[in-house]
Amino acid sequence: MGADEYQALVDSVSVHGVLNPITTYEGMVVDGWHRFKAANEVGVQCPMVELGDVDPQAFVIAQNKDRRHITKGQLALAAAEVLKWRPAGRNPAAAAGLDRKTTREAAQDVGVSERTMRQAKAIDAKAAPVVKRAAKAGAISIERAAEIAQLPAKEQVKALKEPKPVKIEPEEAGYTGPSQAEIDAAIEGTKEDIDFLNKLMEADDKLAAAVGENEKLRAELAVVKLSRDGYMNQCNELIRRVKTLKKKLEKAEAANV
Repeated sequence: MGADEYQALVDSVSVHGVLNPITTYEGMVVDGWHRFKAANEVGVQCPMVELGDVDPQAFVIAQNKDRRHITKGQLALAAAEVLKWRPAGRNPAAAAGLDRKTTREAAQDVGVSERTMRQAKAIDAKAAPVVKRAAKAGAISIERAAEIAQLPAKEQVKALKEPKPVKIEPEEAGYTGPSQAEIDAAIEGTKEDIDFLNKLMEADDKLAAAVGENEKLRAELAVVKLSRDGYMNQCNELIRRVKTLKKKLEKAEAANV
């Protein structure tokens, strides 16, 4: 999603709220990331629904494949996130063979190269959460995210905030390096990237808090349901006893007559 499209989404959410709930699976946003980010940015609640009895990989690919604002790398990363979801009970040897086959098939289904899919899997397996968020949002390319994912975990956030070193090939012997204007422009662009990445990290924390609150509310609802059921059982028992006493009273009155 381009900057103008995203800003239009933010403006809409600030006025109307999030009209279509985002979809989550095991605590991860599988559809509606931009809506979630926009909601957190303007400070409104974002409705969530848990993915039902649907193949998560097929769902993610179907939801994202025809979206014009998503890049091949972003689509590959979305597919890679669900490649690891497997039915329980599969032995390790069978799972390893299936992973290789699924990577190849997913690349064909999504319409990306196997190299891109491998990069996406590397990001999903090794990258810090904020690096994944940046790649999903398009703040950095999937190639750059895959490079950062190879670094130790403690160095990844630092590398994410630093511009990628660029090797400059002098076109002539008298080349003395970039001009001051080029340096200033690069610094300004880096500042904007850092601001955007800081927002991503903040949104990542808010997602974890929102999912936790959702689980807490579910637990509280379960307690309320148990209390309600117990109360209804007590009411039913009282009604039964009242009916019994009423019948006895009617019989006694009839006998006295």
